[in-house]
Amino acid sequence: MLGYRVPAPDEAMLISGGRRGLGGAPFRVVTGHGKFVLPVFRKTRFLTLAMCEAEVAETCVTRQGIVLTVRAVIAFKVGNDTESIVNAGQRFLSDQDQMSVLTGRIFSGHLRSIIGSMTVEEIVTERQKLATEVLETSKTEMAKIGLIVDSLQIQSIDDGETGYISAMSAPHTAAIQRQAQIAQAQATQASVEAQQEATRNQAEYARQTAVVQAQYSAEVDRAQAEAAQAGPLAQAHAQQEVLLAQTELAERAAQLRQQQLVAEIVKPAEADAERIRVLAVAEAERMKIQAAAAASYDRVALDRMLIDQLPQIVKEAASGLAGANVNVLNGADGLGEIAAGLVGQGLTILDSVRKNLGAQDDDAHQSGRGAEIQRYLGGKSGNDHGDNGPIDIK
Repeated sequence: MLGYRVPAPDEAMLISGGRRGLGGAPFRVVTGHGKFVLPVFRKTRFLTLAMCEAEVAETCVTRQGIVLTVRAVIAFKVGNDTESIVNAGQRFLSDQDQMSVLTGRIFSGHLRSIIGSMTVEEIVTERQKLATEVLETSKTEMAKIGLIVDSLQIQSIDDGETGYISAMSAPHTAAIQRQAQIAQAQATQASVEAQQEATRNQAEYARQTAVVQAQYSAEVDRAQAEAAQAGPLAQAHAQQEVLLAQTELAERAAQLRQQQLVAEIVKPAEADAERIRVLAVAEAERMKIQAAAAASYDRVALDRMLIDQLPQIVKEAASGLAGANVNVLNGADGLGEIAAGLVGQGLTILDSVRKNLGAQDDDAHQSGRGAEIQRYLGGKSGNDHGDNGPIDIK
């Protein structure tokens, strides 16, 4: 738009003509926004607010009389407030490069003044203190011309050919060199120890490697030997299993044959023997029963024969009384007693014969027993009362 002007962000727009600015300034200050400016009637100029730099290289004399060459760099700019812009505009608007020249001259003077009050040791060891004092002493003067200093850096301090700074630093240099030599020796020792340790580690690694290789070789040889023996061992194992299987088969065949023999020969033989034993026992029992029955029959027949012979026995016993002298004392009763005695004697003889015959063989024939009875009876008849003695009957 015709007549509308806008300053850059790092600029201040100064409008002259028309009414005056703040504090009776011959121009108005515009920053951060645009302004409509009447052509012909108003004039517009711009003042930079950007950072500027000034270098200082000044020869100074210390309190000790030592000549030093000090180099410094100053970073400054126009202040952002309207008063600083008005002050800087009135002084540097037509030639803004003069700000760096004037700033360098101002700081050179303050730098010579402050260094003159300090020793070389203080200047060398306390550079920040020097910079701070220079800034403090120049702040008021710089504010008058609308400038502010952001920083002051002392770049170098040189004593020329006097060698004062070098001599001052000699003890420190020697100490530093000594410490450096000690550090170097320690580093060398540490390096040697590290190398020795590395050598030992390498030797140990080589030893372990050799051991592992030997073990590996031994394992490979053992595996190869086992692989070489695997075939014969497997064949022998297979043959052994075949023999075991054949042996087991033969044992099973023998057991089966034994069972067959037991079933075909032993069991029938045992059954036949058992049958024979049962038949023998039955036969013996039958014979025993027959013998018992025969003995019982013989006894019955013997008893029957003895009973049949009892009258004969009594008769034979009574025949011994034929020529005997018998004295009967009680008459008919006495005779009865004599008869009863004869019968009792006959029964006694019968019982004796039974006992004697019972002790002899049960298989004797009846005719033999009858002969024995006859012999027995004959002996009795021949001996009983053979003396024909008197018989007294009470």
